[in-house]
Amino acid sequence: MDYAVAELEDAQRQIASVLHKLQASLDSMQNRADAGKLKSQITLAQRRIKAFKLANALIEKAMSRP
Repeated sequence: MDYAVAELEDAQRQIASVLHKLQASLDSMQNRADAGKLKSQITLAQRRIKAFKLANALIEKAMSRP
């Protein structure tokens, strides 16, 4: 499926916003005194960050095609 450049750029902005919030949330959870109790939430946040970075890379690749 082909997407317009504007759609891809908007998706990148949305991903960047979510990544920023996820990273802040992850940092907060990791710095808590009871971080051990939050292990599953920390793992979930890490996996989501990885997935959003992958999605962003795929968008970059799609935008670089002629």
